[in-house]
Amino acid sequence: MRPTVLLFDIDGTLITTGGVGRKAIEGAFRKRYGRSDACAFPFDGMTDKLIARLGLEAIGVEPTESEMDALLADYVQVLRIEVAAAEDKNYRLHAGMKSTIEAGHKAGHAVGLGTGNVREGARVKLERVDAYRYFAFGGFGCDAEERALVIRRGAERGAERLGKPLSECRVVVIGDTPKDVAAAQAIGAESIGVGTGSYSPEALLESGATHAFADLSVAGALAALVGS
Repeated sequence: MRPTVLLFDIDGTLITTGGVGRKAIEGAFRKRYGRSDACAFPFDGMTDKLIARLGLEAIGVEPTESEMDALLADYVQVLRIEVAAAEDKNYRLHAGMKSTIEAGHKAGHAVGLGTGNVREGARVKLERVDAYRYFAFGGFGCDAEERALVIRRGAERGAERLGKPLSECRVVVIGDTPKDVAAAQAIGAESIGVGTGSYSPEALLESGATHAFADLSVAGALAALVGS
């Protein structure tokens, strides 16, 4: 078996949150700038840094690194409140995820995150469903604005944990949007699409996913992801 790095997206892939991320970033803009109109665009597949940049540009604030960092620090503070307040019926780990993650660890794979969330935002979201402990590394939205660069950084960290050059590793990106698929393709990785977000498995296959399933509890999903 080739050394394997598994990189899981969070929102729409690992978990459904009832929209706490959008509520939190909009709350951060209100807190910092008194504006509620900064983020009138879809977030699917975007990194937190890119969302911050586009939101700042929309309200006429120069998106410097220091301004984005300050905004995202406010975002994490608001996110903690939104996550704590979310109803259980709207906040859950998706079907098949826990058993798949555990199988990846059992197989000796490097199991990490490949997410647009900043690292602390990822922790806050996943601790609510007791899942953050499964992921010792990742590529995060604080690493880069471009998703492909985030995924590459996660793959590099995974290869480091395996003690292998990245060129010798099989990398699999698990995500729910065509942007996850495109990021995987950009670094020569495989991709497993899950229809637990806004896109069907058929749409994800059409975007170029190596495999796609309704969720990871479907027959054949675990074998496609873990490999042999």
